Amino acid sequence: MARKLKTKAKKGPISPKRDERARKRGASDDEIGVFRAEIDRIDDVILGLLNKRARLAIEIGKAKASRNLAFYSSQRERAIFDRLSAKNKGPFPNEALRAVFREIMSASLSLERPLRVSFLGPRATFTHLACLQYFGRSSRFIPEKNIKGVFEGVERERVDYGVIPIENSTEGVIAHTLDLLMECDVRICEEIMIEISLDLLSRSESLDDIRRVYSHSHAIAQCRNWLEDHLEGVEIIEVPSTAKAAEIVSAEPDSGAVASSYAAKLYDLNVLEKRIQDMPHNYTRFLVIGKRDEAPTGRDKTSLMFALKDSVGALYHALKPFAEHGVNLTKIESRPCKGKPWEYIFFVDLEGHHTDEKLAAALEAFREGCSDLKLLGSYPQGLPVDAGDRPQTGKSGRS
Repeated sequence: MARKLKTKAKKGPISPKRDERARKRGASDDEIGVFRAEIDRIDDVILGLLNKRARLAIEIGKAKASRNLAFYSSQRERAIFDRLSAKNKGPFPNEALRAVFREIMSASLSLERPLRVSFLGPRATFTHLACLQYFGRSSRFIPEKNIKGVFEGVERERVDYGVIPIENSTEGVIAHTLDLLMECDVRICEEIMIEISLDLLSRSESLDDIRRVYSHSHAIAQCRNWLEDHLEGVEIIEVPSTAKAAEIVSAEPDSGAVASSYAAKLYDLNVLEKRIQDMPHNYTRFLVIGKRDEAPTGRDKTSLMFALKDSVGALYHALKPFAEHGVNLTKIESRPCKGKPWEYIFFVDLEGHHTDEKLAAALEAFREGCSDLKLLGSYPQGLPVDAGDRPQTGKSGRS
């Protein structure tokens, strides 16, 4: 027998499926009404607490303004996520808990001033989804036509942050992003890693109707085997982004787009097939760029760019201090040095924050072998997130 709660039952409509499940458990209609009444009471309490929390957030914003402090603190948000996740005993899942509080904090911050975040547009690209997943829906998102526009917005302080793609696990690094990190006066503040799920979208309800498929070149490359197996002979057309593909297909009944499920919702398209990417674990890494350094969290990553004096074994000798100080290199890339044929700039990712004792010592020794060195930023290591159907990228990132 289900435990009766000390609340007055409120009768209301019950869906047939819920009613059937409840009867299988032995619960009566009246008992379901009791449970729903208690849920309503809890929701009222939550609503009151949300508004109380919002009023406190406004007061904190005023106090920060009076002391000329930054109104947004990613460290504070991360501390809240970690504390609540550690305290959560369930059954409410931690992933959903983080999503709920992401939106609570985004909405509270917007009462003071929405965060201004630029991204490689248009809306419904995976870069846009990364923005939504990280900053929440109450931020003000500003689409840019290209990656350079995102950098310029941050550099000239027209926005608080920018979100840019840096690499995809299938297609590799985005060279243009590396070049702009080298040229522009910005800092890497965060990284966002998202598992990319590519779907086939259409106004039609059948694969047999599809005569052409639109998408970004890298999204097409990531689905090439599926497209050849299931849509052999169909015309493949490259467009600037997966979102643009969805927009085009919304006006062409016999066409398909390789894009996100969020694009399907935005453009009112059917999802003919889900997860058509050839590689099951397809991740894209995005960077959040800003103007301020991030404080250490204990689980950080540092990115550098450097050039070396040309000599035999220069790279080997230059990197030795990291091994000697027990610093792990997680990535190294090279780019041609503009205006200097056959000379190269190197990009390195390291574990740790540049203020950590052993990394600081390694950097001091490393500096001696470099002709040029730029700290791109120290920031928290990102954790992979499944973009799934949530508004949360290919080598171009515009995909």
